[in-house]
This record gives sequence, C-alpha cells and structure tokens, in this order.
Amino acid sequence: MADIFWWIIFPYITGLIMIVGLLYRFAYRQLSWAAPSTEFFEKKWLRLGSPLFHYGILMAVIGHAMGIIIPIGFYNALGISAHMYHLGAIIGGGIAGLMVVVGLVILLIRKIKIDPVRVHTSFADFFSVIALLFVAGTGTYMTIIYNTTVVSYEYRDTIGPWFRSLFMFQPKYELMTAIPFIFKVHVISAFGLFASIPFTHLVHFYALPVKYPTRAPQQYRSRAQYRQKKDGKMEIR
Repeated sequence: MADIFWWIIFPYITGLIMIVGLLYRFAYRQLSWAAPSTEFFEKKWLRLGSPLFHYGILMAVIGHAMGIIIPIGFYNALGISAHMYHLGAIIGGGIAGLMVVVGLVILLIRKIKIDPVRVHTSFADFFSVIALLFVAGTGTYMTIIYNTTVVSYEYRDTIGPWFRSLFMFQPKYELMTAIPFIFKVHVISAFGLFASIPFTHLVHFYALPVKYPTRAPQQYRSRAQYRQKKDGKMEIR
C-alpha cells in the first residue's frame, strides 16, 4: 500500500497542486510572479552565488531530461554504452550538482548574514532555498559518491520508465519498489518541491524572459551625487 501511495498517488497529488497553483497565481496574482531583486542590498555574494545556482540548475535539468525522459534504447541505438553514459553523467552531473549546492549555500548565507536581505526574506524564501539544497544535495551525493563508491545504479531501467509511465496514466509503481533508498528520498523530495513552486518565488522558473531583450532600459542615479543647500534646493556636486 505504501508503494502505491508514494509512486502513484503522491506524484499525481503534487503535480495537481503545482498545476492548479500555477494557474491560480497566473490568473489572480501575476504581479507576484517574478522574483524581486535584492541586488540593491548586497551585490558581492549575489554575483557569486546566483550564476553558480542558475547555470548549475540549467545543466541539471538538461541532465535529468537526458537520463529520465530519453529511453535507454535511444543511447543503445547510438552505440553509447552504459559505461560511457554513466561516466559522462558522473562528470557532468557532478559538476552541475556542485554548482547548484555551492550557489545555494552562498545565497542562503547571504539571506542570513546580510541584514537588509534577511529583513526582506520571507519564510517561503528560506523554505525554497533549503528545499532546493536538500534535493540538490541528495542528487549530488548519488552522482558523485553513491555511483562511484557503492554501485553505478542504472536508473534508466527503473526511475526513467516509471516517470514516463506517469504521463501515460499507466504508472508502473513496481519499478520503484526495489530502487536504493537514497534515490527514493531524492525523488519524493523533488515532487514535494514541485508542489511548493506556486507558493514561492520559484514560480519564476516558468517565466520565459521573451520581452527582456526589447524592454526599455532602467536608469538609476546615486543620491551621493547630490548635496542639499541651505535654501532647500539641490545641486549636483
């Protein structure tokens, strides 16, 4: 019964929460769709952590698509052996995972240590960063440590077909019953993270910046360039 819940009911529940939540937020709370910038409060840590996280998560998404969405038969047809695939997955996935984890740690420390950033950080913001860190941390552990010290687990024969079967509405839950425990934790926590997306700033993950190249530039002037005269007028230094 537990297997049916975790590998059939739970994925559909979290998926439904995510879809309904996204539709509701898009229809009634569009102004909150974007993630507000905190660059005005602190730039040094942000410029280090944000690129690491965003480029790393992009690489991780591509890697997951290659390993879970694309069937193993496709690689066999191309002549890519299991050893070649897993070697590339360990190297590429390991680099992506470390980038995500390090970037998130930097951003989390920034939210805690920098007073203006902490004041403008909500519980949902802390939750999303910590949840992402847990999912990314378990994934990085599986890629770098588990696959190299325990066994190079072939998830393309189990997790991949199970994940694709969910979209066919014929979930093959039996494929997930015997997978390693750490993989189960990673998958369950990832689905839980998906369900939380509509309620956090992670929602901007689904916003494509198609208007960004053509938007009007925003100009800012430093107040340090001005000084106030005794008569109340301002003049440029």
